[in-house]
Amino acid sequence: MSNNDFKGLRGILWPVHAFELKKFLPMGFMMMCILFNYTILRDTKDTLVVNAPCSGAESLSFLKLYGVTPFAIIFMIIFVKLANVLSRERLFYTVLAPFLVFFGIFGFILYPNRELFHMSLATMQGLQADFPNLYWFIPVIGNWSFSLFYILSELWGSVVLSMLFWQFANQITKIVEAKRFYGLFGMIGNIGLLLSGPTIMASATFAKTLPKDIDAFGVNLKILTSAVVIAGILVMVTYRWMNKNVLTDPSLYTPDEVTQKKSKPKLSLGQSFAYIMKNPYLGMIAIIVLSYGVAINLVEGVWKGQIKIAFPDMNDYNHFMGQFSTWTGAITILLMVIGNNILRRLSWLNAAVITPIMLLVTSAIFFFTVWSGMKSTPFAPLMGVTVVMVAVIVGQIQNVLSKGTKYSLFDSTKQMAYIPLDPEAKVKGQAAVEVVGGRAGKSGGAAVQSTLLAVIGGNVSLASLTYILGPLVIGICLVWTVTVFALNRRFTKLVAEKKDTAPRSSAETVTVKEEKAPLTPNGAK
Repeated sequence: MSNNDFKGLRGILWPVHAFELKKFLPMGFMMMCILFNYTILRDTKDTLVVNAPCSGAESLSFLKLYGVTPFAIIFMIIFVKLANVLSRERLFYTVLAPFLVFFGIFGFILYPNRELFHMSLATMQGLQADFPNLYWFIPVIGNWSFSLFYILSELWGSVVLSMLFWQFANQITKIVEAKRFYGLFGMIGNIGLLLSGPTIMASATFAKTLPKDIDAFGVNLKILTSAVVIAGILVMVTYRWMNKNVLTDPSLYTPDEVTQKKSKPKLSLGQSFAYIMKNPYLGMIAIIVLSYGVAINLVEGVWKGQIKIAFPDMNDYNHFMGQFSTWTGAITILLMVIGNNILRRLSWLNAAVITPIMLLVTSAIFFFTVWSGMKSTPFAPLMGVTVVMVAVIVGQIQNVLSKGTKYSLFDSTKQMAYIPLDPEAKVKGQAAVEVVGGRAGKSGGAAVQSTLLAVIGGNVSLASLTYILGPLVIGICLVWTVTVFALNRRFTKLVAEKKDTAPRSSAETVTVKEEKAPLTPNGAK
């Protein structure tokens, strides 16, 4: 089918054929549920850890480096092993189900009994006094169930969204469909942000109305974890329906790649790592994933510290994060409309380079605002708002715009870059890049922050380190931009080679001839 079949608003907003809805809508619904959970978990994990006893936003860097990264590596090892012995469908259920089980247990068992499982406040305070260089690491151990919730919430985005969903999408979507579908997947998926934000705010507001003798945040947490479990079950049910009704429909899915994968020998874990390390194409994708993770982590660490000062109550903190998620969802959907047309009408390069530029500009403004506020400049009396609230508002704008371009352009262009690869690189290469690379990106930022905090020692804040963190983020964004240009050249070559070697039926040949601008990163005919 030609992209030029769609004219006017239909071409801008809904370039999907009627017969493709059976395939397209369930995928969009799955992404919506996954992003619904992603947002609730993201906001809740920050609320728990930042406001935990003896903790703060500074503890996040230690948790990401010494908690999330080891777990990501362990998971990747397990995933590769399971991928060699389980079918694609069984692998999906086996990976997803443990997440849902833990979140349910945490909300109804672990959190209500946290005082039984965690270190006492006096013990943590004593250890912080005895080991000032580990001041912000001690709460990570002392509040261990919160840390485990944070770790699995972080892995949800990489494992369920980046791996399970996008691997499935890449395996059943043709390149000519991807240019029309992928932006719209994100647009529908981000309805999940619009739903999750009000859900978080409504739950936090309800909790604030409860009597003083009731653990208000505990009730809030039970509501949110129940919503997460229900949405996760809907994802599994939809995935099962697609396997039974879509993958058995020849007009929607041709299992050429599945056949090819079965004919290829399965690689061991060591061979998989060697394959990935020798593949410069995967290496470049890893660099852009690492760059985003490091840069956004450095910005968010400072921003979340400002939020805690402005909203010390856990329900108020959670309510603010829900508001932030609602705005993120609304702006992202708007950017999805723009981004989807950039993907279809312009080039892969133009779409991919927007995110690092957006992050560079908005981060520079945010760090300057915090740095100026630390020096008590004229920002203080701005419209009657405190210095901290100015930093919170500017940081919110920065995060909304950065995440909006990330969801609307970065994710889609990154996933499109995997499509020309062979099935082995798609599955195992993508697993390494997304889980290890994505987490290592955040851990890279966490390593910088935790090292600075540990060397200085004591109750030092990240806001006081903006004169170091700001220039570092700008440098990372510049490296990211250069890598996008290099990856574009290789992507162009791979897509051209795949078009030359792919067998076509007579109908497909006619379709390709009719297309005025087939998918190439530079938009060449």
